[in-house]
Amino acid sequence: MHAIKTESLTRTFGNFSAVDRLTLTVEEGEIFALVGPDGAGKTTTMRLLTSIMEPASGEAWVAGHHVVKEAEAVKEEIGYMSQRFGLYPDLTVMENIEFYADIYGVPKKLRPERIERLLAFSNMTPFKNRQAGRLSGGMKQKLGLACALIHTPKVLFLDEPTNGVDPVSRRDFWRILYQLLRDKVTIFVSTAYLDEAERSSRIGLIHKGRLLAAGTPGEVKKLMRGSILEIRSTEPRKAVALLQTRSAGAASLFGDRIHLVTREPERDAEEAERALTAAGLAVQGIRTIEPALEDVFVSVLAGERKEAA
Repeated sequence: MHAIKTESLTRTFGNFSAVDRLTLTVEEGEIFALVGPDGAGKTTTMRLLTSIMEPASGEAWVAGHHVVKEAEAVKEEIGYMSQRFGLYPDLTVMENIEFYADIYGVPKKLRPERIERLLAFSNMTPFKNRQAGRLSGGMKQKLGLACALIHTPKVLFLDEPTNGVDPVSRRDFWRILYQLLRDKVTIFVSTAYLDEAERSSRIGLIHKGRLLAAGTPGEVKKLMRGSILEIRSTEPRKAVALLQTRSAGAASLFGDRIHLVTREPERDAEEAERALTAAGLAVQGIRTIEPALEDVFVSVLAGERKEAA
């Protein structure tokens, strides 16, 4: 049985399609990352799958239950951590967890062992008596996760859980998610961080409500249309602006490096170096590299735009 299944799931707001005929499956005990920029439809998809919002058309099942016809059964089987998870700043870590245990109806006799385990695996035990409002951003996210897990859900939904969190806390958060897989918890996470998505079992690329591709990170990378030239220049911003107007391929800035999508690496490398040098921009190096998921996303979007045109 699939942990999550959707068939042509659609949600509209007036004439705008926030989720457009979304069809996908998520297997039990895997991490599935829905990846896309702000406004791509990630949060709306989450709300449809957690029975918070009803679709305009199409169907979806979570943990074997229909998200509309069996909405209450769905809510009993899932944990949901929204972008603004409802922690109470004046309550301590323990009091917040106890509050959510009350909401989910966790029996009193099961709570001590369960809470102790959640605090231990999230490294929150030393802070259990601290007020939630005095926690760091990363610690608040871990507390939110503990609250979402207090009733031992089968499927966990996390809507951009590491947005705005420092890199160390992001790494710790993902370490905790990997531990959950041992308990066969299915994790559906949305993120705008493509490097982070590579840690998932499978990913789905979404843009303007449409699922562009889905598969393992390796499978999605095979969708790359062309090769990637990495170009280093002393003035990368000026260099990428020039290449975007002069080059046939898509040029994007990745930190202090430029990634240029190309079908003919040798020819385009020579042309890029010639154009930059002629403009007085020093070239420190050009090489062909393995594409990152962000390269693939840019490439797929460029192909979509060409087809639409």
